[in-house]
Amino acid sequence: MKKNKILIQNSITYGLVMGFWVIIQALSAGGLVSSLMKGLLVPLCIYAILAVSLNLTVGILGELSLGHAGFMCVGAFSGAFFTRCMEEVIPSVGLRFFIALVLGAAVAGVFGILIGIPVLRLKGDYLAIVTLAFGEIIKNLINVMYIGKDAKGFHFSIKDTLSLGMDDTGVVIVKGAQGITGTPRAATFTVGIILLLITLVIVLNLINSRTGRAIMSIRDNRIAAESIGINITKYKLMAFSISAALAGMAGVLYAHSLSTLAATSANFGYNKSILILVFVVLGGLGNIRGSVIAAIVLTALPEMLRGLNDYRMLIYAVVLIVMMLFNSSPKAIEMRSVFMDKIKHKKSAAKEA
Repeated sequence: MKKNKILIQNSITYGLVMGFWVIIQALSAGGLVSSLMKGLLVPLCIYAILAVSLNLTVGILGELSLGHAGFMCVGAFSGAFFTRCMEEVIPSVGLRFFIALVLGAAVAGVFGILIGIPVLRLKGDYLAIVTLAFGEIIKNLINVMYIGKDAKGFHFSIKDTLSLGMDDTGVVIVKGAQGITGTPRAATFTVGIILLLITLVIVLNLINSRTGRAIMSIRDNRIAAESIGINITKYKLMAFSISAALAGMAGVLYAHSLSTLAATSANFGYNKSILILVFVVLGGLGNIRGSVIAAIVLTALPEMLRGLNDYRMLIYAVVLIVMMLFNSSPKAIEMRSVFMDKIKHKKSAAKEA
């Protein structure tokens, strides 16, 4: 009975995402989607993936992380760097993009393990501060990196392009604060939806598995979980690294939606991590479907209200407050539970009749 209920809930989540894709495709075919909205479709998928992956750390594991933009940055630059380096070796843009997705996720996952080993010993505000520092360090390190490639191989410098010492065949790939240019714009809305579905499958199956129950037991009561033999370090590190890998995959998608990728504060700063956390909190901690809905609504809303220049941010703020009250207010939670009980009662009465 419980397995059937979980299957139904997961199917509803997948159905909502696929339904969203079908609606957008139908509207696009009818010419009813504006150019502004078309430009938002890939970012909607990126933010939804980031929100779902961060919910794994914050909502399911119960640890506050503010370095999610850092893992996104690692994945973005790893994927873009691979795509640029392999232009001559792998002519197919699609194949390079696919390998870049796997590589970006793997590199971000490795960084998640390396950061998680010392960091996950901390709790609460201390963990948040250290992960926030990680995101800023990654961004600033990339801003001083210069990497070029010539017939002799790769050249690295943290000074300028002239210090690379390349021959006439040399090409600068990473240009410090200017980032990486010339990345093919291979990211599409369909690819974004597919990656979002893959993220949902990974996270939802993890949550409903034995591993997921162990992770949630650590969140609920660490001492009790440890007393029954659950390896705290193992499961915390597993959840953290999977979350980082999925953020890296979103970063690769982001890198291939732009022609120029730069590690700016607007792209990968701490405000980006806080924005993703806002999606998670407003969607509901541990509520994966809520994270997807919150990311889509709160990303699209400011742009859809752009015509209301004087009231746009006021309406956005009101929506934030309403969503927070709806998801977190004890009265609202009680009203939802009463409403669901009434629906269940009516269904059972209909079956008996």
